Amino acid sequence: MHILYFADIRFPLERANGIQTFHTCHALAGRGHRVRLVVRPDTLVPARDPFDFYGEARTPEIVVDARPVAGGASLRRVAWLLQALWRAMSGRGADIAFTRDLGFASLLLHLPRAVRPPVVYESHGFAPTVGAAAGEMLATGRRASTHKQDRLARREARVWKRADGYVTITRGLADELTSRFGARGALAVIPDGVKVAGAPGARPPSTNHPPVIGYAGHLYPWKGVDVLLEAIARLPDVRALIVGGLAGEPDLDRTQALARALGIGDRVSFAGAVAPPQVAALLAGMDVLVLPNTGTHVSARYTSPLKLFEYMAAGRPIVASDLPALREVLKDDENALLVEPGDAGRMAEAIERLLADASLASRLAGAAWRDVQAYRWESRAERLESLFVSVADRRPLDVRGETV
Repeated sequence: MHILYFADIRFPLERANGIQTFHTCHALAGRGHRVRLVVRPDTLVPARDPFDFYGEARTPEIVVDARPVAGGASLRRVAWLLQALWRAMSGRGADIAFTRDLGFASLLLHLPRAVRPPVVYESHGFAPTVGAAAGEMLATGRRASTHKQDRLARREARVWKRADGYVTITRGLADELTSRFGARGALAVIPDGVKVAGAPGARPPSTNHPPVIGYAGHLYPWKGVDVLLEAIARLPDVRALIVGGLAGEPDLDRTQALARALGIGDRVSFAGAVAPPQVAALLAGMDVLVLPNTGTHVSARYTSPLKLFEYMAAGRPIVASDLPALREVLKDDENALLVEPGDAGRMAEAIERLLADASLASRLAGAAWRDVQAYRWESRAERLESLFVSVADRRPLDVRGETV
């Protein structure tokens, strides 16, 4: 198949959006599909090579089509949208237009079917809810106005009803959208993925003294790193390594200040942003990995964190917040320990339990490693391919991404 993937992001991008986009496209190319990735150019000079940046082998099946833009944010957005529309309409022979950009999907679906490829939209959350929570989720966020929320809701309804195919990253999100807008066909629940390497089973036991508790990802308030730091303060015999935080954003300063205020500044190391290919080795060197998401609606229903699958692939035991979206992958006392979101005391107890019981830690880590095999990028591409073929053939699909 010839797939057009549209992402209005500078590329390569170090955020989860860019990582997920590239690895999804690379895995689709690995299945023999031709992928044209329509993005914006890298802002660094010289521009970085996406294959090197994301640590994947070069393939001629992926063409990175960086559309030049200039001016302020609004002008850059308009310029990219116009060029992306032109690419979609001029892409003769394209079988699928695939995007997780709600605005672009809505715009593309205004066009007659005769002048565009079938559109498959991938949803990562109900936009009005995400916009309303922005002020609480992000240190620099601002709650979307009622007018904007209404506009986003109309876009959501249009894309839900008109898209030729639809993907959600959690079952909870699929259920919510179905309850809001009614049932639809060609719907698949396809979580995020991970690159898995290494021998079967969990990795060898750590020799860290004192033990190292790890976190990798963004430091936004809703990600719960503040709760993790409070838990570390209750565990005087451990250290912590926090991987993530982008230069120019206030979250790194905020969490470092909190560590100092809690009196654990000498026991917590902040690695900052790390190149994507280097994250796996860091995770494998830790003793317990923590996914401390807070109990927001976005965390509870929409999130399919890349770090969840990276943790599982690392062969280390996991402590995670007990949230419905995470329970779609994790099972308490089977492949992780789940604790009440926002409860630093319970989190500390779970970490302590794993450090004190090597057998339990090994059992959970081994189960997580076995379970993550179903979430390889290759598996994600296979399920997307099934949806794309069903869209092209007009065959019905159920919410598991399997033809029926």
